[in-house]
Amino acid sequence: MADIDVKIAQWKLVEVGRVVLIRSGPYTGKLAAIVEIVDHRRVLVDGPSTEEKKIVPRHVLPLSHATLTHFVIPKLPRAAGTGPVKKLWEKNEIDGKWAQSGFAQKTERAERRKNLTDFERFKVLRLRKQARYEVQKAHAKLRAAAPKA
Repeated sequence: MADIDVKIAQWKLVEVGRVVLIRSGPYTGKLAAIVEIVDHRRVLVDGPSTEEKKIVPRHVLPLSHATLTHFVIPKLPRAAGTGPVKKLWEKNEIDGKWAQSGFAQKTERAERRKNLTDFERFKVLRLRKQARYEVQKAHAKLRAAAPKA
């Protein structure tokens, strides 16, 4: 018999302590933690972020308005108040981990591109043209140096 290495699937489960990204509503783009599961479509969330503008008050959120992240606050008790949630949020450095994630960086990059002025867009165009020219020049040099068959 062959040795088989069985791994558990990396599912993102709806569970108490799971960090979610809110996709719609007044708190769009902010993070919150699931504190309690109301039913199969709604959860109670609380987002005690360390940054003032990213705080999400405790409220019921439909799961259709949330995206589950890979981050989980371990050992978060069910229906925990804002105080314990905030302590565990800071202890697990959720804001820092989120800022390092690829999804957050991609979103931030898109937001920055969206807010460029006309002149800044022109500068980006010129820089991309310069980079493309340098790549083409290096590629031509490699082709010229390659032996002809």
